Amino acid sequence: MEETNKNVLGDCFTSAMALTESGVPHVPTRYILPPSQRPVLSPSIGTGSINLPVIDLSFLHDPLLRPSVIHEIEMACKEFGFFQVTNHGISSSVMRDALDAATRFFDLPSHEKMLLVSDDVHTPVRYGTSINHATDSVHYWRDFIKHYSHPLSKWINLWPSNPPCYKQKVGKYSEATHVLHKQLIEAISESLGLEKSYLEEEIEEGSQVMAVNCYPACPQPGIALGMPPHSDFSSLTILLQSSQGLQIKDKNNNWICVPYIEGALIVQLGDQVEVMSNGIYRSVVHRVTVNKDVNRLSFASLHSLPMNKKISPAPQLVNEDKPAAYGDFSFNDFLEYISRNDLTKQRFIDTVKKNKF
Repeated sequence: MEETNKNVLGDCFTSAMALTESGVPHVPTRYILPPSQRPVLSPSIGTGSINLPVIDLSFLHDPLLRPSVIHEIEMACKEFGFFQVTNHGISSSVMRDALDAATRFFDLPSHEKMLLVSDDVHTPVRYGTSINHATDSVHYWRDFIKHYSHPLSKWINLWPSNPPCYKQKVGKYSEATHVLHKQLIEAISESLGLEKSYLEEEIEEGSQVMAVNCYPACPQPGIALGMPPHSDFSSLTILLQSSQGLQIKDKNNNWICVPYIEGALIVQLGDQVEVMSNGIYRSVVHRVTVNKDVNRLSFASLHSLPMNKKISPAPQLVNEDKPAAYGDFSFNDFLEYISRNDLTKQRFIDTVKKNKF
């Protein structure tokens, strides 16, 4: 049955990479966005004089300087739900190796990648295109491989065996981001006035999904997107990118181009932190633009509580004046939601809000 399903998928599956390599002069109709949803590609438009936060994490380890870093993180979380980090402890060689392994994977012949194709969101390792090519009403100019990554020993044997370097290089990066996530979630908990160990046990036992994305060169980047506007279900997403392409939405609903900073990593607040903070912090809505000249790669490391563990507003952040604004939810609840609903029509976080604000 599974093999039959893969054959059916294969019959209707055309990757974005295959379209780019075939030299199509125009994007197929299924990728064309309605005019109101098309991106503005000039980096200067929408950014104004906004300086997006870049935070040096080396000072987190200095007891005298840690409070000022926590304050920077608090300001960034309140204003944007987003910041970039430098001196984060992951070496440039580990990041380069991960991007190299991803490049080699997406350069594999189609029939090799198709061995991992699936449209089942519960599959622990799956290759695909768009968001879910079997159900998307509008397609997105993106190929991906997603796999569970924590604990690494549980999942790594299911990862691609080709290219031969993939498991070692991506595994090393996955472990490094897990360590970084623990440091960041401690700092974010502290910034909310919680104990830094508030989510310690849940994070250690939690889930990590690595979404490795390829956004091939696109012949008409002005009428298509790599990913639609959305927020992540996770507590945090740590993003490594090979070039610029990410845009975030600010409080005034303007799209801001996120600059590429050599060696930096992007931190995006997800829905779990919005719920935990009882709305003090908001998950960041973001989208991905595409480029006419270059392929862009990214590693989105999505960290969350264990699959069936519910997140709810921290009791310390709930009182008479600020009642709980959200119900609880788990990673599995999110998977059930996206298996039945179109994320471009309604954000998942909106389904757990008790009040509209």
